[in-house]
Amino acid sequence: MIDIRKLKELVKLMVENDLTELDLQDKEETVALRRGQPGTVLASQPVVHAAAPSAPAVPAPAAAAAPAEAPQAADSDEGFIVIESPMVGTFYSSPNPDSPAFVKVGDPISADSVVCLVEAMKVFNEIKAETSGTVHKCLVESGQAVEFGQKLFLIKPS
Repeated sequence: MIDIRKLKELVKLMVENDLTELDLQDKEETVALRRGQPGTVLASQPVVHAAAPSAPAVPAPAAAAAPAEAPQAADSDEGFIVIESPMVGTFYSSPNPDSPAFVKVGDPISADSVVCLVEAMKVFNEIKAETSGTVHKCLVESGQAVEFGQKLFLIKPS
């Protein structure tokens, strides 16, 4: 069982240091906390996971729905080049909120084109296309947390 005082201290630490994610693990327990940015609504925050090997990781209805969605997602990527996130962080489509997006649907891009920023630990990393073509679809919204390997853009090859 997670000590609520420890949990409150961790949340306070996150707020004081402006952290959006915190993952801790030891022999007895695992804690993962995530909080949204101002104006962002997350389904549940903070999220706490306690290590329980016999408990299912995903509720049964969601687990049953996942395989049905997977083939559909694979079909929609056919013929497109996927630009994936090279790291865990926060996706930004523009250099700042007042600037236009680096790229939008229909824009031609080259291998050196910057398509977005991924902020990790207060460092803004420019993500380059590394391919040429036309932006077909942006799969994430600005300000959204992204995982390593998550699909960011679909590019129609030229």
